[in-house]
Amino acid sequence: MDPATIAGLLIAFGALYGMVALEGASVSSLLLPAPMLLVLVGTIAVGVASSTMKDVLHAVKSLPKAFTGKPPKPGDSIDEVVALADKARREGLLSLEAAAAETKDPFLRNALQNIADGTDGEDLRELLDDAVEAKIKSDHTASKFFMTLGGYAPTVGIIGTVVSLTHVLENLSAPEELGHMIAAAFVATLWGLLSANFIWLPIGTRLSRLSELEVDRMTLVMEGVLAVQAGSQPTLLRERLTAMVPAYRQQRVKNAGGADAQGKKAA
Repeated sequence: MDPATIAGLLIAFGALYGMVALEGASVSSLLLPAPMLLVLVGTIAVGVASSTMKDVLHAVKSLPKAFTGKPPKPGDSIDEVVALADKARREGLLSLEAAAAETKDPFLRNALQNIADGTDGEDLRELLDDAVEAKIKSDHTASKFFMTLGGYAPTVGIIGTVVSLTHVLENLSAPEELGHMIAAAFVATLWGLLSANFIWLPIGTRLSRLSELEVDRMTLVMEGVLAVQAGSQPTLLRERLTAMVPAYRQQRVKNAGGADAQGKKAA
């Protein structure tokens, strides 16, 4: 599990708590049921109203991934594809059918099965491109839902503040209570901004980033298996695939390559 999301949110809420403590205020003054009910429930409700039930269910099912999802490791994919290239050169493309049954990656399994079945290279590229596009659309639906909640939340919070201030104006005859009532009114705006920037937008952005990394991995695998089908030499294939990975994410790839190089030198 990548701890970035959980650690970031804990630090953000910790900073909020630190500010409240330094100001000498009470956390309980921010935890008012009425504004929290309107902002949280109201935001989710209008988010559901702006989408479809299937999209909402898909987004809810994707929610755990924002906290438990692990970024794919390009080095692992490169190692696997290069091993398949070596196998194909030694045993032929039909040997990839057995490899398809062993891999846990459905995208790679489908590609290898099609190669073993003799699918034309151009047809296979089109098939894999369609699978990547379907993945992009599916993930975008989930991330967009939470980003939409992040857009609605501040406005819903302002609505709550306006409602509370209307109640304040009804009680101008009790000046001793106005300070408390006005402060409570602005809690709705606080929770609107807080839920948007501390919850909904980080979740939506996190899901979007994980999707980008997964699509990059699928593209890497697609180019790799198409090169395997074309009979690419394993060493050159490794170099080509490594060049497709951003420099800051190449550490594992370089380590894998360095380990291979050291092994050969020792032999």
